[in-house]
Amino acid sequence: MKGYGMLSIDHAGWIEKERPACGPLDAVVEPIVLAPCSSDTHVLHGGNGPKKDLILGHEAVGRVVETGNLVSKFKAGDVVVVPCCTPNWLSWNTQGEYNPHDEGLMASFKFLGSKDGTFAEYFHVNQADANLVLLPENVSPEAAVMTVDMMSTGFHGVENANVEFGDTVVVIGIGPVGLMSVAGTKLHGAGRIIAVGTRPNCVEVAKEYGATDIISYKDGDIVKQVLEMTKEGADSVIIAGGNAETFRQAIDMTKPGGYISNVNFFDISDTLAMPALSWGLGMADKTIRGGFCPGGALRIHKMLEMISNGRVDTTKLITHTFNGFDKIEDAFKLMDEKPKDLIKPIIVI
Repeated sequence: MKGYGMLSIDHAGWIEKERPACGPLDAVVEPIVLAPCSSDTHVLHGGNGPKKDLILGHEAVGRVVETGNLVSKFKAGDVVVVPCCTPNWLSWNTQGEYNPHDEGLMASFKFLGSKDGTFAEYFHVNQADANLVLLPENVSPEAAVMTVDMMSTGFHGVENANVEFGDTVVVIGIGPVGLMSVAGTKLHGAGRIIAVGTRPNCVEVAKEYGATDIISYKDGDIVKQVLEMTKEGADSVIIAGGNAETFRQAIDMTKPGGYISNVNFFDISDTLAMPALSWGLGMADKTIRGGFCPGGALRIHKMLEMISNGRVDTTKLITHTFNGFDKIEDAFKLMDEKPKDLIKPIIVI
């Protein structure tokens, strides 16, 4: 079969591989709609260590081609939504609160980590009954593909931020994940949502999703701006973009007793640090949490229910549509270059 991926660090291209084998609990799926992600480009540029001939991609809606003899919920021909995080549900760690770390740090993220991804004519999904979801009849594949990472990750930032009714929440970074955090924050009942970003199309969508205020680093220090707007700081801050300095800024703009929630991938070379005063010399009761996208069928079923019932429109994230399997390369390059008018590209196979 043919796939597109990482030949080596900083070198991408087409790869020929054997079609994946299907275990008794598993499924083999062919893609219908795919979406490149900044995590794919991060891996290409060495963010996940030196890898060779790795097929990239982890956001997909597809059609089941084959199932193992122990799979009971799916059959060949079913159209399914594929979570980016597919845990081994027999692992000890998935029996706790956090399933993304089944056999180690972020080890439930099988695509890009321990096996080839979805940018292929066929890809493998482990434990299909627990990791696949049938596409609802009233949800488009294009809308559904935004749930598997962007929506699930952005909403996880809201969950870890402990957002309550009437809260003031800051979302730093309004790319696709940050925009989903804005939407999720509104759904959680925040009273005021301050979005930090500069790209005009992202600002427009942030307002559509519920942002009440927009601030930009181009207008001065974002901490000072937030403190001037809120007097004592935000109840919660969600970090969905930025760099190591953003970590300190988020803590500084959070009021005592507040929450800092991170869903941003920092670089392996970064050191996250803050002055002791930012944390009230250790006495400010500020909670700092960083979380990876939860996985599994139930999670994505819940995301799809919100789309199905009109709670959120994920297609607002899609700015570029490519048609045809051979266009994976063009869409991936666009995601890597990140032009100013880009939020999220998709490939309709």
